[in-house]
Amino acid sequence: ASLLLMAGIVVTVGLCRRLTRRRLRSHQRLCAFLLEMFSTFQICACTNELCLLSNVEPKPHTALTLTYGFTVLHGLTLTGSTCNPCGTLQPMWGGGISVKMGGLKIGAQFMAAVLARMFMHFIWSLEMAEPHFGALSQSCGNPMQTTEMQAFCIELLFSVVFQLTILRVESVNPKYKVHLMALLITMLVYAGGNLTGAIFNPALAFSLHANCFYDKFLSYSLVYWIAPSLGKFLILYVS
Repeated sequence: ASLLLMAGIVVTVGLCRRLTRRRLRSHQRLCAFLLEMFSTFQICACTNELCLLSNVEPKPHTALTLTYGFTVLHGLTLTGSTCNPCGTLQPMWGGGISVKMGGLKIGAQFMAAVLARMFMHFIWSLEMAEPHFGALSQSCGNPMQTTEMQAFCIELLFSVVFQLTILRVESVNPKYKVHLMALLITMLVYAGGNLTGAIFNPALAFSLHANCFYDKFLSYSLVYWIAPSLGKFLILYVS
């Protein structure tokens, strides 16, 4: 049921993106906003569901296999979208897009994060699958299983590795590129998923752990917003 749910989300988002491109091609800003919102919604909604499947046996093989598979699927179906505020900073910094357009896309990403969380909470309340039972009773899942400083360094390091890899594989054939990025993300999740969740995406982090931001805003914003953003600026400065 969970896999069918995620597949349904991917198909629905694909249809919405196609419709947006056809009907709103002349409205550049609105089109860009909706495309970024739909794409980020897909990633946030699917990742929320994947988190519920993290304890499915055999551990961690099932979770890592699903992470790799859906990362490839996202890469193939969401071309042209960053779905990550840190990724939007690069064209803003290099002058590829205006500050207004960049802000619009980041706004779309965080709006999608909130909508995805609300949608998944509604789906979980229906208890259509076994992993959904009791999912709404969880408050802050507390993804940080280490000290705040170590968590900050881990998310900073992972963001640097991820963003640097993106720059290095720009010339790679797209059909191989998505597999390389999916393999990298899966490796990072395996290496640090049990310590911080290995998210390195501010919008996704907020969608997954909104309650944690409410309870401990300063520490969670430092680890899941400032650290990956700082990692991106370090890459931009070095390159």
